[in-house]
Amino acid sequence: MKSQRAAKPKSDRPAVLLNPSNPADLQRKVQRVQLAISRRAHELFEARGQEHGHDQEDWFRAESELLCPASVSMSESEGRISVRANVAGFDQTELEVSIEPSRISILGEKKTSGTKAKDGTIGRTSLNPAQILEVVDLATEVMPERAVVELQGGVLKFELPTAAPNNVGTAA
Repeated sequence: MKSQRAAKPKSDRPAVLLNPSNPADLQRKVQRVQLAISRRAHELFEARGQEHGHDQEDWFRAESELLCPASVSMSESEGRISVRANVAGFDQTELEVSIEPSRISILGEKKTSGTKAKDGTIGRTSLNPAQILEVVDLATEVMPERAVVELQGGVLKFELPTAAPNNVGTAA
């Protein structure tokens, strides 16, 4: 008789810490993805006979063709912001993050055997997009140097200590 040992759920996988990238370096990569989306949106515009008035529709369709959806949730408690992003299907070698005082950026690119375009982006090679791009604006400033970022079971977790409030209105 075969052993019927239960498989470990994905959430039991050990967490992997990620080191945030320099925001300026990641921004250049984000701009390349945004340029690819812009080009695809323009192709859709031209395919419709250059009919104006559908720019948002074209942009959103281009994003859906080129990017995987990644749901993001955020909570704030005293002294900390927690952000969770669903990045299922991407591993730590395929993800890059950056943290700025008022924003976090997530860029994921699947390792594929396809060829890259001259600008470094991967075009649509299949029905499943191979990239994630999420930029999350934060309502409260955080301290990037004290942030902890980990990937566990397809969820990217950010623990972001908030910056100390400025002493506004103190008398000299």
